[in-house]
Amino acid sequence: MDEPRRVALISGASRGIGAATARELGRRGYHVIVNYRQDSAAAHRVVGEIEAGGGTAETVRADVCDDGEVADMMRRVHAEHGHLDVLVCNANTVNPPFEPLLAVSWEAFIGKVTGELAGAFFLTRQVLPVMQRRRAGRIVYISSTAADQVGAVAAHSTAKAALNTFTRHVAATAAEHGIVVNTVAFATVRTDATAGVLNDDLRKFVEERSVLGRVMDPDDAAASVVAVADGPLGTVGQVIRVDAGYDVLDQQLHGVVEHFG
Repeated sequence: MDEPRRVALISGASRGIGAATARELGRRGYHVIVNYRQDSAAAHRVVGEIEAGGGTAETVRADVCDDGEVADMMRRVHAEHGHLDVLVCNANTVNPPFEPLLAVSWEAFIGKVTGELAGAFFLTRQVLPVMQRRRAGRIVYISSTAADQVGAVAAHSTAKAALNTFTRHVAATAAEHGIVVNTVAFATVRTDATAGVLNDDLRKFVEERSVLGRVMDPDDAAASVVAVADGPLGTVGQVIRVDAGYDVLDQQLHGVVEHFG
């Protein structure tokens, strides 16, 4: 009997890291479900790109912050495919307020935190039972190195730190059912979502602290996501930092190592 085709669902896959991840999983033989919330045309373009490369894909519209819409999406996925091998929680549910702590309103602050968690929580609650029935599957959450930063990113940092903690709880719950859960935390990636903050000064700052000599792009990010989603088993329940060397090069530039020599 032929093995059923592998199925991957990527939330927020109409652009950026999600779209690049969808294309790469399509190249690896997955049937890719391209989730989107608003931009149907962009989502269908991603499907077209996957199909042009010889893969198969489909679009599914759902707001991942809406429990009912996520449930409807998963009923459709289960009815059409019967299983799900990979979930990539990527959707940028709420744009963060990049303001100092004393300037940001409570509504903006808590809106970012709850939006971040809702997008992961509802998908997780719907997907885990599907994967548990087969005792197999992988879940990858997309986070940010901003979880470790301070400054004018209080809401964003708090939301990502909360997401990282949540995903470790998911990993602990899922592991006993044979499901592998990890988080990939990126530094700056050039996407539509970062276009508003990635000015020339920030771009230069990042480039000087990158072994790539440039800002990461969505294809760079997708390679890391797919390595976790479709690579050898071993890493479980980890927050994997992908920053193109930023952390170590920043310390080198500021002479931290000299104090310990």
